[in-house]
Order: sequence, then C-alpha cells, then structure tokens
Amino acid sequence: MTAYDDSNIFAKMIRGEIPAIKVHEDADTMVIMDIMPETKGHCLIIPKAPSRNLLDASDEALAKTIPVVAKIARAARKAFDADGIQIIQFNEEAAGQTVFHLHFHVIPSYEGVARKKHAMGEVDQDTLKAHAEAIRSAL
Repeated sequence: MTAYDDSNIFAKMIRGEIPAIKVHEDADTMVIMDIMPETKGHCLIIPKAPSRNLLDASDEALAKTIPVVAKIARAARKAFDADGIQIIQFNEEAAGQTVFHLHFHVIPSYEGVARKKHAMGEVDQDTLKAHAEAIRSAL
C-alpha cells in the first residue's frame, strides 16, 4: 500500500494552510462544503488523523468519525428537506478516490432530481457559505 502523503489538499486544510468553508470542527474531525457539489448541501467529513482511506485508518479514528458523519447527515437532511442522504467513501484510485486522505461525502438526495456529476464545476463561495450555515443551524 502507498504511504500517506501529508501534502494532500485535505491535510493542508486541516493545518490551516488552505482555506475551506467549514461546517463543523472538533478535535478529531473537520466538516467542509464540497466546492463541486453534486447537490445542495454536499459536504465532506474529514478525520484529522492521517490516513489515505478507510483501509489504513485506525479503529480509533473511525470510531471518532462515524458519529460525526451521522450527525452531519441528519443535519443536512433537515436543513435541505432532503428525501434521503447518500454517504460515499472511496478507497484507492481504482475505486474513484482522487484525494488520498480519508473522507466521507454526505450528499442530500431528492426524489426525481438528478445529481450533478462530481467535479463538473465549482459553486460560488456565497452559496456554499449559505449551505454551511443551513447545516450548522440544523445541528
């Protein structure tokens, strides 16, 4: 398995070297808005502990992260009146992983509404900030 590279964009965000639109942060996790969301409210839960993905993450890091994933999923569903929530997590390039730091996508889903394809363009910062505030208000 390839070693963890702490120069990835999420590690830089955790260290404060790159800005991010934060929804929530605690000692173990950071939640940010995805800048190329598939739906309104699409956000990412990022454990602060270094790991490429779930395959090399410690059980301790996972135990601290999964409750935050659930908490954010509930808040996003409430904030955006979503019909459902999809949780996605990729492991290695062959499975679609593009940033090699463990993270979970929380994607609100709506009956009869197609999602945008990921990485098909950024959404403006003001919209993402409003979405982050909506989720924070629902926590």
